[in-house]
Amino acid sequence: MNRRSEDATPGYEDNAALRGFGGYEPADAPRAQPKRIRPKAKPLKWRRAPWFGLVFIALVAGVLNAFGIGKPRPASSSPPPSPLVVTPSPRATVPPAVAGWRSVAGGDGAYAYDVPPNWEPAPGTQHGWDGIRLITSAFLGKCDGGAGITTEPLADLEAAARKAATDLASGAYGAAPEIGPGSDAQVARADGTPVPARVVVASVTPVPTGECAVRQAQLAVLAFGEDSGTSGVVVAYGTSARDELERIVRSYRFVPAADRGVTTPPPTTVR
Repeated sequence: MNRRSEDATPGYEDNAALRGFGGYEPADAPRAQPKRIRPKAKPLKWRRAPWFGLVFIALVAGVLNAFGIGKPRPASSSPPPSPLVVTPSPRATVPPAVAGWRSVAGGDGAYAYDVPPNWEPAPGTQHGWDGIRLITSAFLGKCDGGAGITTEPLADLEAAARKAATDLASGAYGAAPEIGPGSDAQVARADGTPVPARVVVASVTPVPTGECAVRQAQLAVLAFGEDSGTSGVVVAYGTSARDELERIVRSYRFVPAADRGVTTPPPTTVR
């Protein structure tokens, strides 16, 4: 998965909302506005990274061969073409802060949050609906939930968290959430100094449409900032327990340079 596709500022006209926030300016934000996804009550659509196209091509070739189309022809005097070997882009890695969980790192490892081991980190994927876009994503299966990061142009942290919860519930589930009272939290900078934060949790009864219809969903949203006029926002949603979703968003932190690593996935051969 190509990490470069992740860092478009979701739901915004440009990248200014994420620039410089919290002492960090994302190095790999794309420059284009993400395409809107309609209708809003339908299940989320993931924006695949470029390597998905290569896998799709290989899959189609396999299907054609199964039907006898594209089977090897009699040998000719021309040598067969060499296979194409694609080396994926390096990915940032950081250690999880929650024991036994998996980290989801963005911005070359400059920030991260953690998800349970049955979740799938997808830091190079952005997803969302009309009204909210999320980068540095993670997912629980196809229909059971997800997480990601965005910003809100609000200085009031609880107002920012409530707006993100409302927009996500409307976009993902087609209904208004029941939001509980907020609680205080902190986000640690890379040097260990705290940034004030606010957490809200909510429940929503989804409109039963689409293949991912569920009876009840939970949301957890953390908003953080320091009088900049813009709040960073971390959201987790789905059918998981509310406490687990809240633990996901509370794990968000900035990562010291000494704790950041890079890994390169194994090359993929496409014939």
